[in-house]
Amino acid sequence: MTDDLRKNAITVRANAYAPYSDFKVGAALRGVSGRIYVGCNVENVAYPEGTCAEAGAIAAMVAAGETEFVEVYVISGNPLPVTPCGGCRQKLAEFGKAGARVTMGTTAGGEETMTLLELLPGAFGRAHLEH
Repeated sequence: MTDDLRKNAITVRANAYAPYSDFKVGAALRGVSGRIYVGCNVENVAYPEGTCAEAGAIAAMVAAGETEFVEVYVISGNPLPVTPCGGCRQKLAEFGKAGARVTMGTTAGGEETMTLLELLPGAFGRAHLEH
């Protein structure tokens, strides 16, 4: 299943807007419907006002009317797989279950897969808001 996500992440990574860091990232996630949503990082000269690739893919999914994903693939040109930043881990935890697979890949073919629970143990969630 991950191969189609990888291809979509590679394709959208090419559209990343990263003129300041030259650190392009692409993300593709699969909603529970099976539909694929993509996002790329978009930098802004007023750091930290940019958008991460994972956040872009989540926004595309929500805009399409879906609110849960089952797996995500994130790719960068780094020599080692790069994990989502802390903020994106929390965003992913909002829309995926603890067992959702997160695969981090490199343009050279390296990969590492973890679950959301492994990426963000003890995630802040809805239960923390209950009185």
